[in-house]
Amino acid sequence: MLLDFWPALIALTLLTMTPGADTLIIMKNTSRGGLVDGSITSLGICSGLFIHALVSAAGISVILLQSATAFSALKLAGAAYLVWLGIGSLRQAFRSNTALFDVQSKEHSFSAVKSFQEGFLSNVLNPKTVIFYMAFLPQFINPEGSALGQSMALATLHFSIAMVWQVSLALTVNKARLWLSRPAVNRGFNGVTGSLLVSLGIGLALQKSH
Repeated sequence: MLLDFWPALIALTLLTMTPGADTLIIMKNTSRGGLVDGSITSLGICSGLFIHALVSAAGISVILLQSATAFSALKLAGAAYLVWLGIGSLRQAFRSNTALFDVQSKEHSFSAVKSFQEGFLSNVLNPKTVIFYMAFLPQFINPEGSALGQSMALATLHFSIAMVWQVSLALTVNKARLWLSRPAVNRGFNGVTGSLLVSLGIGLALQKSH
């Protein structure tokens, strides 16, 4: 494990920093409820990593990857969820005349449970994360040790990297609140993020399984 630490760190960091659905959801929810909203969303996303590690260690990922029906079901569920989030943003873009942030208020209204759930489901239902964990984790696991223990250790490393990156992203978005206080920016932001989320979901649904 010690010899494989740096390659694992690099691979996990690159995965974390690659823009995708997680990035969009962090930006969207931070714009909705501030830094706390974005941070709790990040906590939900990162908590889902342990599910992937557990699944990979148990060998269930092999079944998902080898079974076209099971993998297609997971892929469509994740795609549908992304589209659902995107449609929600598009609806806000068309009907909202309010700002992303109320600069006169220090408190932002949000539901911690909803934020965590959105982040958690976004990660758990993402088949690309399943593929990553199935393809890369075995390379960093010592077959003489506990597969479960090592998988959870790597997930903990991934959790730490992702939390630092995503909270930093949320902090950056939150600091832009003065610019985001304009209603026109609210509509544009929700329109762009909504369109990207819908596009990601549709692309994921249309992508062929291997």
